[in-house]
Amino acid sequence: MNLQSTDFELFGLSPRFEVDRTALDERWKLLQREVHPDRHATSDAQSQRQAMQWSVRINEAYQRLKDPLQRAAYLCELHGAPIEAENNTAMPHEFLMQQMQWREDLEEASDLADLERMADEVAATRRSMQMELQSLADDRQDWPALAGQVRALMFVERFASDVENRIEVLGQ
Repeated sequence: MNLQSTDFELFGLSPRFEVDRTALDERWKLLQREVHPDRHATSDAQSQRQAMQWSVRINEAYQRLKDPLQRAAYLCELHGAPIEAENNTAMPHEFLMQQMQWREDLEEASDLADLERMADEVAATRRSMQMELQSLADDRQDWPALAGQVRALMFVERFASDVENRIEVLGQ
C-alpha cells in the first residue's frame, strides 16, 4: 500500500461510480485491522505515527467512497474535472426555476403534511440524479457533465437538509 494511492486503488476497486458497498465495507474492516493504531501501541514512535497516518488515510478514503456525492466528486477530480462549487455555480435555467419554486414552497409550507410531500419529492429527485451520476461516470465517462450534475445535486442535498430541519421544527 502507498499513501499516495487513489482511494479506489487503496480499496482494490475499479475507479467507477458504482461500487459494491459490501465489498467496500469488508475491505475497510480488513485494512483497519491491519493498521489500527491500537495494534501498534507497543511499537516505536515512528511505527505508531505511520499506523495513525494509515488509519486516517483509510478512513478518509472510506468516507469518500461510501458517499455517492463525494465519490462522484472524487471521480471528477481524478479525471481533471474538479467540482469547484465555490467558483462555478452555473446551472441550467430549468434547474434554477425548480430550486426557486421549492424555496417558495418551503416558505409557504404551513403543516407537516406539506413538508413531508416536499421531502418525498426531493428524495425522488435525489434518486433520479444519483442514477444520472452513475450513467455519466460509468457509461458515458463524461467528466465535465458529471461535475455539473454533482454541483446540482449539492443544491438538492442542501435543500433536502433545509426541509428536514423545517420538519423537525414543526414536529416539536
